Amino acid sequence: MNHTPLYIGNMDHEYRRKLIHAGFGLSLLVFPFLDIKVLAVLSFLLLVTLKFLPENSWLYTLLAKKRTGVQSRTGTRGTAAAQNLAAASFILLLIGAILDFTSYSYPLYIIGGAIAISTFGDTAAGVVRYNDLAKFRSLTKQEYPGKTYVSEMHTSYSVPSSTAMLVTGIISAFLVGLWIVHWQGTVVSYNMLFFIAVIGAMIGALFETIPSVIDDNLSVPLASGMGMWVFSSLEYTVSPTQLASAFLFSLVLAYLAYRAKIADISALLSAALLGVLILVFTDISWFIILIAFFLLGGSFTKFKYAYKKTLGIAQSKGGVRSYEHVLCNSTAAVVLAVAHGIYPAYGEMILFAYLGTVATATGDTLASEIGSTARGRPLMITTLKPAEPGVDGAISPLGEFAAFAGALFIGLLAAAFGICDNTLLAITIPTIGGLIGTNIDSLLGATLQNNGVLSNSGVNFVSTFAGAVVTAGLYLLIV
Repeated sequence: MNHTPLYIGNMDHEYRRKLIHAGFGLSLLVFPFLDIKVLAVLSFLLLVTLKFLPENSWLYTLLAKKRTGVQSRTGTRGTAAAQNLAAASFILLLIGAILDFTSYSYPLYIIGGAIAISTFGDTAAGVVRYNDLAKFRSLTKQEYPGKTYVSEMHTSYSVPSSTAMLVTGIISAFLVGLWIVHWQGTVVSYNMLFFIAVIGAMIGALFETIPSVIDDNLSVPLASGMGMWVFSSLEYTVSPTQLASAFLFSLVLAYLAYRAKIADISALLSAALLGVLILVFTDISWFIILIAFFLLGGSFTKFKYAYKKTLGIAQSKGGVRSYEHVLCNSTAAVVLAVAHGIYPAYGEMILFAYLGTVATATGDTLASEIGSTARGRPLMITTLKPAEPGVDGAISPLGEFAAFAGALFIGLLAAAFGICDNTLLAITIPTIGGLIGTNIDSLLGATLQNNGVLSNSGVNFVSTFAGAVVTAGLYLLIV
């Protein structure tokens, strides 16, 4: 996400820039009539033109951001956004052109859809954001000198702007896909086009909200294009009705988490994306089990929050979770959910692995949030010597009990949904697997994290996959 401040006095110019940005998307109309290698060359020529565009030219003035009273940062050009968009288009088309010589392919309708999301979708979000800024100026009734800018709080993405990007991105990617497929004579189902349009737009909207040194005009089309390509290659079909229901249901639940101040915008979008994938490839019981983890984690983050804050181990931002927390704890779950839909023959083993990864994430979160409040000093898992509360790799009886209770809760929830004919196995296997996975998390924290090899998010990412492997192994051993 680009956190560069937007300047109040130049909003009319910013509107024009966004419209030009959308106009770039109109070039997609000629895509089906030109060879992909020709398109790659044209995009490269556009990139070079923008790179060396004279700063005193009318086109540079039109594309550049006006920064009245404020000097530009060293080494930057006002046309950077246009350059990055052209660069992303060139990269996508180049990949497609190269793969055209192999047995693999990067379909042009996917490339066009990714560019549509980053042009039309981003324009819609920008217009909403600028309208919010105009209302802010009107409400404050203050005169801003040219050098004064609105704080990041008012320029970052909001629910309305992200929603605008989602809806516009889905519609534009779908229509562009239809256009290219029709004129190229490619056989692609409408269901597939709609499915990848939804996935691509959700990925694009998510990357818009993620703080990064990479400009979103570069990251959004590349991320959307790669995501759409992956899911199109799975050749998994889903009806538009089922997909729309999954989209709305997961989005509403994620929004409620945002309103409850459990998640920020990036977490809202990442949770909604994961929810759509889980609902599409499995069923609602899988989604509810994952939701239970987020609700428990969010609730117990508030547990004795003031006390944990005095120790310096409380969750930042008042316990509000970001995309990083969602993805590092749920990627394994989503991979397994997709695998369940693609490989139904291994369905039950994958299901137990899924329960194991959610149980690990739940047990680890509860162990951290509850165990850190224990009176007395915890022990380091590697040496069993006393350690400070909150230190990575520190364990305590209270923390172990909390981990067991969290993993057990997932097992009980799975049994309540009747996911297995043997209720005892449905409870015990995820509980044991989750408890082992939680302690693997502690072990990784005491070793790799304390040595700077992995971050906390990296430890969570690895341990959730480890919990899945352990639980699947227990299932194969017992069953």
